[in-house]
Amino acid sequence: MTPRDASDDSRWSDLDRPPLNAAALRRGLVREGGLWRDVDVVQRTGSTNTDLVALATEGKAAEGAVLVAEEQTSGKGRLDRTWTAPPRSGLFFSVLLNPAEVPVPRWGWLPLLTGVAVATGLSRAAGVDTALKWPNDLLVTVGGEERKAGGILAERAGDAGVVMGVGINVTLRADELPVPQAASLALAGAVSTDRDPLLRGVLRSLEEWYGRWRAAAGDPVVSGLQEAYAAGCATLGKVVRAELPGERAVTGEAVAIDGDGRLVLATGEGVQEPVGAGDIVHLRPV
Repeated sequence: MTPRDASDDSRWSDLDRPPLNAAALRRGLVREGGLWRDVDVVQRTGSTNTDLVALATEGKAAEGAVLVAEEQTSGKGRLDRTWTAPPRSGLFFSVLLNPAEVPVPRWGWLPLLTGVAVATGLSRAAGVDTALKWPNDLLVTVGGEERKAGGILAERAGDAGVVMGVGINVTLRADELPVPQAASLALAGAVSTDRDPLLRGVLRSLEEWYGRWRAAAGDPVVSGLQEAYAAGCATLGKVVRAELPGERAVTGEAVAIDGDGRLVLATGEGVQEPVGAGDIVHLRPV
């Protein structure tokens, strides 16, 4: 982790964006028998995912560790894309999971599980309907248009762990949007943008869904995960173009999420072709 630079502006420099209360978060989330072991809040770091992967690899973090940053200077998305936002304008955090009871081939469901958990938690805590763009984007509606307000990134941490990183724009203003297609919970009309209860709500939802999935040995049907993801997936029913490595592309209607978490496209040739998250370079509407 990178320590906070002494030259930083005051933590209270933006009164509309108060700092997270780490002690209160620990009291609300860390309990005996629960998933979350500790909640560590740092003022600034490059990437919470990078930091937590390093700690896990070095044996300095165990399952249930939560690392939150008030600001990320090198936040990561899929395929080395970057994620930046003003300090304290969102929730930028990573968690370490060790699903030992689940066969490794089913670990590919973890990003989708995290998406369901985040959407459920935000619906409860912020009063915002959050849709899921397969495989890792969180969408909200602003002005009748679905826009990206968050994303999810999974990274392996050694042989036994997975770090799930989540970035959510909470109070980002229109003039701060990195691209016109971006959004925030505030712009989507959230009833609350208090980040402490939002983070508690998301992490409690993640604990619930992860426990259900793990108890079912990762079975997406038995755990209810496959049905829940399909119900909240904005990609299904749309005609999309999946751009794949080697300049290959598949165009078709997104008709299902299969048992491996892949998106199934019904092509114009009458073929149903599944595409995996690890194979996608871009997924665009047609």
